[in-house]
Amino acid sequence: MELLINLTINGLATGMLIFLLAAGLTLIFGLMSVLNFAHGGLFAWGAFAGVWVYGMTGNFFIGIAGALITGAILGFFTEKLIIKPVYGNHVQQILITLGLMLVLQEMIKVVWGPNQIAVKTPDYLAGSWEIGDVILIKYRLFIIIVGMIVFGIFQYILKRTKIGLIVRAGVINKDMVQALGINIKRVFLLVFMTGSALAALGGVLMAPYSGQVYAEMGMEFAILAFIVVVIGGMGSFPGSLLAAILVGLAGSFMAYYVPALSLAVNMILMAVVLIFRPQGLFTAKG
Repeated sequence: MELLINLTINGLATGMLIFLLAAGLTLIFGLMSVLNFAHGGLFAWGAFAGVWVYGMTGNFFIGIAGALITGAILGFFTEKLIIKPVYGNHVQQILITLGLMLVLQEMIKVVWGPNQIAVKTPDYLAGSWEIGDVILIKYRLFIIIVGMIVFGIFQYILKRTKIGLIVRAGVINKDMVQALGINIKRVFLLVFMTGSALAALGGVLMAPYSGQVYAEMGMEFAILAFIVVVIGGMGSFPGSLLAAILVGLAGSFMAYYVPALSLAVNMILMAVVLIFRPQGLFTAKG
């Protein structure tokens, strides 16, 4: 029983990190129909920028703020200079954002060097609690809490606020929203910046979890994020959360019980969902 609880907590923590990356992609890909393959680059830049600020200040929460600001700024310039000219053309979006992903990856090596950087967990989040034979690692519980808070905030914004209504209406019919006097381009820019900031948040939280950051981490986790968005359903926050948890739990249990399938389990899970529910878990058919 203790082993099952520990594996479950590990899976939930990993799932929440993937959710933070996928949540930004859900906004950009699901709501704006933009295939942003540079999303992983924003994740990696958030990790490096946050770790750098953390190292300079000695305060992990200031490092998180630095990552969020970095993600938002990169998102602003990405949308303005890269994405804006190719709205509505998915082929061009794939090509140009893949190119941007490689540029962002190489720029990390220019700024911070090509080597991995070790990251220490803050003292107040290090260690664990023991309840009987169950070991609860503090930082993993912290990640789970942050993920649930982010989910709650964005569910409220999208479902209960005026800006959420505008975003959802703009996805359905942006010309109608524009005719009502709302600058839908500015709204989509804000959505893109928010999605980029979420990717950066996932990156900086991943750093102490994995104990290191490296330039190629963006590409690795971007693949998981796309898998989560496809499984959960385009534009669905609840779907992304559930899919991220499923991916995290599947990876955790498979890595322990069937290590040979630990890398393939995510693809298998996505294939099963696409066979029986092609539109994703939380998206209505059609």
